[in-house]
Amino acid sequence: MSLYAIADPHLSFGTDKPMDIFGGWSGYVDRLTANWQAKIRPEDTVVIAGDISWGMTLEDAYPDLAYLHRLPGRKILLKGNHDYWWSTRKKLDAFLAEKELSTLNILFNDSYEYEDISICGSRGWVYEGGSAPDKLVLAREAGRLVLSLDHAAKSGKPPIVFLHYPPVYGDYVAEEIMDVLLRYGITRCYYGHLHSSAVKKAIQGNYMGIDFRLISGDSIQFDPVKIL
Repeated sequence: MSLYAIADPHLSFGTDKPMDIFGGWSGYVDRLTANWQAKIRPEDTVVIAGDISWGMTLEDAYPDLAYLHRLPGRKILLKGNHDYWWSTRKKLDAFLAEKELSTLNILFNDSYEYEDISICGSRGWVYEGGSAPDKLVLAREAGRLVLSLDHAAKSGKPPIVFLHYPPVYGDYVAEEIMDVLLRYGITRCYYGHLHSSAVKKAIQGNYMGIDFRLISGDSIQFDPVKIL
């Protein structure tokens, strides 16, 4: 078994939101499909760290979720800033069960075990001197990350963290998120969200004892990265 990760597939089978118009995204769904099928086996696990579907509702997102379900492996999904279809945990689980999307799992205030590690995470957020609501959202996301890590602690297995937003970007640090990562002794963190020229400011490598890696789809050529 192997563990892989990718963020920002930005699928739009159920909506008219083509990404091919952006640089580096030409034929991205075909590229993702080919790369995925070439390396990922049914017994593998893939974390998809947000911005999964452009659908505005669960029904809109269904064709995208069904596409992911058909690909090999177990998938663990977490929310991105464009995942407007995301709902309550109860509704998400009920929808996946109703549609028989059994290979999809929701990471939401909890964690999943993979061999000798725990998969943890949350969406994250940024507050660069912006509005007070942004600061509240960031605090809430830090709280969700704590819930995920506390859930993982019950297993006794060391956690690896996946986020949608980068906790560090250029000179900006999301202190609320970083405080949680440091307090829980996290050593590996994977994140998405950054595209195009923004990738140049991505933190790749060690920062304050944590190994950070960007896994947004276009930054890794739509080729899921092997974690373990």
